[in-house]
Amino acid sequence: MGNRLSQIATRTGDAGTTGLGNNQRVSKNSLRVHAMGEVDELNSNIGVLLCEDMPQDVCDILVEIQHQLFNLGGELSIPGFELLKQEAVQALDTALETYNAKLPKLEEFILPAGTRGAAHAHICRTVARRAERAVVALGNEEAIGDAPRQYLNRLSDLMFVLARVLNRMNGGDDVYWKSERMKRSDA
Repeated sequence: MGNRLSQIATRTGDAGTTGLGNNQRVSKNSLRVHAMGEVDELNSNIGVLLCEDMPQDVCDILVEIQHQLFNLGGELSIPGFELLKQEAVQALDTALETYNAKLPKLEEFILPAGTRGAAHAHICRTVARRAERAVVALGNEEAIGDAPRQYLNRLSDLMFVLARVLNRMNGGDDVYWKSERMKRSDA
């Protein structure tokens, strides 16, 4: 990977370009830089989520996800480089299976609400979807592996599931959408 940062304010980006991990300079508005930024924002939001009270196993998963998102950012910063492994996608599949098995089946849509931790997990879910769209857009223009796209897709699903887990801490529940269909069936 590229050199470690020893100086933060380099002023090399003042003209609207930034350096990639292979020392190539690109526009700060390039698809690659957009994808890197979305992944960075997602990682930062997970950092905020980690400030909330949560079970230790959920905390451990989120910390591992932060490391994998850093790997993904590194991969995106070096065209043609692969850093995020398929095992990381499988780990999300395993977590999805584990946590989803403990939750009641959804019979209605839920709102991105509930506890502060759950609401922030929903923010992470939506940022993961945006990051996924940015990676897909990049992949439409440049060759990238499957793992980045798959990882972000699974991660958004896992954040939805973890929001439900966090809503159930201390006896809580999801906040259900009051749809017209449900209103009619209740009458």
